[in-house]
Amino acid sequence: MKTLFALVLGLLCNPASALVFDQVQPSENTLTFAYKQMGVLLDGKFKRYNAQVSFDPAKLGSAQARIEIELASIDTGSTEADEEVVGKKWFNAKTYPTASFVASSIKALGGNRYEASGKLSIKGRTLDVIAPVSFQQSGARGVFDGSFILKRLDYAIGEGEWADVTTVANEIQIRFHFIVNAAPSKK
Repeated sequence: MKTLFALVLGLLCNPASALVFDQVQPSENTLTFAYKQMGVLLDGKFKRYNAQVSFDPAKLGSAQARIEIELASIDTGSTEADEEVVGKKWFNAKTYPTASFVASSIKALGGNRYEASGKLSIKGRTLDVIAPVSFQQSGARGVFDGSFILKRLDYAIGEGEWADVTTVANEIQIRFHFIVNAAPSKK
C-alpha cells in the first residue's frame, strides 16, 4: 500500500508530466479590433500574424509570448479603408510593416485569469501594455482569450486630419483568441 501511494504521489509531482502550452494552432486563432468611426461601432481583423507562446500555469516565471502582426493584412471590411490605413498617415506599413507585442511577465489574478505585461511596438514607437487574459485548459488544449485598449494617437496612428478623435475614436479595443496545444515539459 505504501508503495502504491508513493508511486501515485511521484506521478503527480513528477515535473516531466507537467504540460507546457507551446504549440500554437494558427488556423484556429483570431486577432480582431473594434473602434468607433463617427460614433458608429465597427470592427475588423488582421489576417496574417505569427504567435509564439510558451505557458506552464505552474511556472509563470518562465512564460513567454510574442506576437508579430503584418499590418498590411488588415481587414476593416472595406477595401478603401484597408488601403487608407496602411498609408503613411496611419500605419505607414511600407516603413513599418509589422507591429509586435512581447510579454515580459505573466501574473496570476486567481481562477483562470492572468495579466500579461509587455511591450507593444507600432510604427516605431514602443509602449508598455497590460492585457487581461483568461486561460481555459481541456487536457492538452489551452484557450487564451484577452483584450486591451490601445490609444491610437500614442502610436501616431492617424496623423494630420485623422488625429481628430471625433472622426475616428482614439480608443481601439484589441481582442485575441489563441488555441495553444501542450507538449510534455522540456527539461
